[in-house]
Amino acid sequence: MRFTSTSTIDHPLDQVFAAYRDRLPDVVPFMDDIESVVVLDRSESGDVVTLHNEWSSANEIPAVARSFLTRDQLKWDDHATWDGAAHQCRFDIKTRAFRDAVRCTGTNTFTADGDRTRVVLEGVFEVDVKAIPGVPKLLAGRIVPQIEAFIVKLIQPNLEKTNDAVGRFLDAGD
Repeated sequence: MRFTSTSTIDHPLDQVFAAYRDRLPDVVPFMDDIESVVVLDRSESGDVVTLHNEWSSANEIPAVARSFLTRDQLKWDDHATWDGAAHQCRFDIKTRAFRDAVRCTGTNTFTADGDRTRVVLEGVFEVDVKAIPGVPKLLAGRIVPQIEAFIVKLIQPNLEKTNDAVGRFLDAGD
């Protein structure tokens, strides 16, 4: 399922782009549902920065899911290539829970809008329920669109919260 989100952050393009690329661990205190962002790997080649960040959710595991989910499964690996010349990021997110069943890829594009920055996120979220143990094959075709739509409805507000958090981080002047 394709998804898109467009937001504006009341700070200049270079500040917003640098905060997203270089300062996400410092933005965490401004995100209520994220426990941490840890940079596991970073490499640079000219205007291109490649990052592997580990995100950890601050959300509690619902009681109904505690028998099959662990705290470690509320983490995800964000593999991103940041192109400074194009002000664009290509990402590939790997979940810890159902790693082989979930695919999330896309781009963040940052453009100047006067003294503000427009952030456009476009991506694809797919679930292969056949790769999740215990899901009957007969139901898989019918429930995939419902699962994807449900999760995309969760993702989009979270993306907008991240934009808000970056804006508040920059407002704080760190």
